Amino acid sequence: MSNSVYKIIEVVGTSDVSFGDAAKAAVETAAKSLKDLRVAEVTELDMKIENGKVTAYRAKVSLSFKYVAD
Repeated sequence: MSNSVYKIIEVVGTSDVSFGDAAKAAVETAAKSLKDLRVAEVTELDMKIENGKVTAYRAKVSLSFKYVAD
């Protein structure tokens, strides 16, 4: 069995619908430029509020992917 190394980054997704949609947007957008994503962990949730109303949901997501050095 060979050893593996994984890189972890944080991304923030937004949605005007829900936290779930915000997290999904973060992962799916990152997946367009990162290969071999392995694990996504929602680490923080918050909301944008304007005039006393929630206008956006935000999800901070830690993503890990296999690191391959050239």
